[in-house]
Amino acid sequence: MSSSDRPVYLRLRDIIAESILDGTFGDGDALPSVRAFAALHGANPLTAAKAYQGFQDEGFVSVKRGVGMFVAEGATARLRREARETFLRDEWPRVLRNMRRLNINPTDLLERADI
Repeated sequence: MSSSDRPVYLRLRDIIAESILDGTFGDGDALPSVRAFAALHGANPLTAAKAYQGFQDEGFVSVKRGVGMFVAEGATARLRREARETFLRDEWPRVLRNMRRLNINPTDLLERADI
């Protein structure tokens, strides 16, 4: 399924997760309000609220009534673990098949990497 085929709330969830994993928002940081986040991404506020609610249900976001939503303590490490497992399970096998098909060895990749 391409990303454009995914429901909008899941794509918004991905944006939030990437922002946390990239360090835009760290544990304890305030997230944009639902309305601001929706406006920034051209989404309906109810759809953005659904994305945030999913994060809250999973314990990645905590709500302080009257103040806003915050990245929960430990959320970054948990998201990173989950993203790593998803990559290794779903994406890596396809990458490895392509590497073998194209006769690319890991050394070739490391020489081109900006690590």
